[in-house]
Amino acid sequence: MMLRLSLLGCILLSSLVGALEQGPKGSIVEQTKSERIYRGVVFAEVDDVPLSLDLYFPKKKEDRPHLVVFFHGGSWRSGSKESCQVRWLVRHGYAVASVGYRKSHAAKFPVILHDCKGAIRFLRAHADALGFKAERVAVAGASAGGHLALLLATSGGVKELEGRVGGNSDQSSRVQMAIGMYCPTDLEHDAITAPQRWDKPASPLYQLLGGKPSEKIALARLASVTNHISPDDPPVILLVGEADKPGPIKHGERLKAAYDKSGLEAVLQVIPGAGHGGPQFRDKKRTELILGQLERSLSPDSNTP
Repeated sequence: MMLRLSLLGCILLSSLVGALEQGPKGSIVEQTKSERIYRGVVFAEVDDVPLSLDLYFPKKKEDRPHLVVFFHGGSWRSGSKESCQVRWLVRHGYAVASVGYRKSHAAKFPVILHDCKGAIRFLRAHADALGFKAERVAVAGASAGGHLALLLATSGGVKELEGRVGGNSDQSSRVQMAIGMYCPTDLEHDAITAPQRWDKPASPLYQLLGGKPSEKIALARLASVTNHISPDDPPVILLVGEADKPGPIKHGERLKAAYDKSGLEAVLQVIPGAGHGGPQFRDKKRTELILGQLERSLSPDSNTP
């Protein structure tokens, strides 16, 4: 009898531990030497289509980590949340969410940004259950995802850009820091100055806006990070490759100038030898820059709104 009870106790204990190790409903749980990963966490359903994100946690459960939310690149029309270029932050004690948003063939602007803001609200609403801190959140993105991250950071409270994706309307979509890597920021400028390039139906800007950008200037203006800068915007870091096309560098310079004019904090670095992506964006110098700004911006004592 004692043996049977002991076996039953072990089974119950094992079941309890297993339940605690499970991720959110429907997600796939993975474990590595340094991470706990929950893949496919559904944050919204639109027309019966689930939108999901992946969560990366430090394996050590010492305290609830701060959260960094990443948006992948792909010219707004391709790419995947599997390509998470700030996953390295997990090694430094941060939780990272990599968001899957609808692409431009299915979600023209501003709907594509509504998905991103819906993910932020979901993560805040479920922070306690998921196990991270979300009072103060940082966002990051690469290429087109960098544009979405920076636009999210500067457009808090802009009604047309909030949307209702995923509900959680009681939660704020505002963030306290943003990192944009080799990304556009001023789509209005492109639409006005280079219609011969962007008015082609195959161009990513045409597909994002749903027509010729030169004929959708008001929408391009709404989609431009530089047109939403206000005194309560958070610090931003812009990283571009010296060997990249001129566009990302020029966009970074325009956003840096607009931030400077408003008395806000923006760091722009042109990385020698780097192109449109690459390991240089997480080298020692960039790592120290990003970790330092994260610590300042996500601290409860930070002056960032």
